[in-house]
Amino acid sequence: MVEEEKKDRFAVIAKQSGLSGAALFEALVDHLETELTDRGVPSWLPQPEPHDGELPIVVA
Repeated sequence: MVEEEKKDRFAVIAKQSGLSGAALFEALVDHLETELTDRGVPSWLPQPEPHDGELPIVVA
């Protein structure tokens, strides 16, 4: 469930952007695609732990 306050804020942001809620959602998903790590998670979110037997990838 989405908190009512967040839902209302999203609707305001969409309206201010000249978009419908659905169009803003699609734009956000497209944008997130550009920020995914090799694990498929946005880089600004905590990254999941490796699966059993999976070695972590360290970027130097």
